[in-house]
Amino acid sequence: MAVHENPRRSQGFHLPSSRSNRTAPASMSESAVSAHSDTHTAQAYAFASLRLLTGFVFLWAFLDKTFGLGYATPSGKGWIDGGSPTKGFLSSVAAGPMESTFHSWAGAGWVNWLFMLGLLGVGVALIAGVALRFAAVAGTLMMAFMWLAEWPPAQHLSDGSPSMSSNPFVDYHLVYAVALIALAAVSAGDTLGLGRLWAKLPLVRRSHWLR
Repeated sequence: MAVHENPRRSQGFHLPSSRSNRTAPASMSESAVSAHSDTHTAQAYAFASLRLLTGFVFLWAFLDKTFGLGYATPSGKGWIDGGSPTKGFLSSVAAGPMESTFHSWAGAGWVNWLFMLGLLGVGVALIAGVALRFAAVAGTLMMAFMWLAEWPPAQHLSDGSPSMSSNPFVDYHLVYAVALIALAAVSAGDTLGLGRLWAKLPLVRRSHWLR
């Protein structure tokens, strides 16, 4: 009797363990999927927040320079009042290989229009979450020219005075450029934006660079 009972007891003992082994991986897999989903959602909202804040930087600069809101641009000195949004900045360039070129561009009508349309276009695209690739290219070009105008590598200005540069390479223009590229790369307009709807338009489907 003892010989016949031992196999049945052994089977009865191992059966619950076998079920536990089968259910444990499934439970662990569900937890991993949930954790991955939560992480992906957090990243999406983080990039969306960065997109909106960066977009507001560009759009606010356009509004302030256009209407003279009294912050960087004094009241009555806005673009609509006859002021130039580029003359003050470009005429004050005092270092770098393009110093004389920027001086000749300062206040030129075509420069004003390109600069202001760039601020408006990039700002609206970022806030709406559409055409982020185009905005990244345009915004990066703008930041590159402004970096050249600031010329962080210079230790001294053309008149010999200290440049007070805090870093010989990285400044906020470069940071903005990298942020624009990152936002386009991760399709940051799909969260809290119109990116998904924009991507469904026939023209955007045919021309992915508009995405």
